[in-house]
Amino acid sequence: QVQFVESGGGLVQPGGSLRLSCAASGSIFIIGAMGWYRQVHGKQRELVALISHVGTINYADSVKGRFTISRDTGKNTAYLQMNSLKPEDTGIYYCYADLSSGRQWGQGTQVTVSS
Repeated sequence: QVQFVESGGGLVQPGGSLRLSCAASGSIFIIGAMGWYRQVHGKQRELVALISHVGTINYADSVKGRFTISRDTGKNTAYLQMNSLKPEDTGIYYCYADLSSGRQWGQGTQVTVSS
């Protein structure tokens, strides 16, 4: 069984920063990528950023230059540093990890960017 502990969401003003973390624990062996999707009310879940097990990184075009994803493989933890936040970054951010048993998801954390 895999457990995820997500933290770092909250309310921030436009231009501000937040740092999300996602720690996976349990009897797991993460073989692939970790990352985040986000979901805005009424829209499809979209990929925000991912980092593979060898460190290859991909970002959504909308966050390039503002967000930075990193990973501590030994701790099965990923981090998403979000700078220069915009109101359109508001949503629920779901972390995930690709395990040998398939993709597993965290419970999600709310990010709200508003003045």
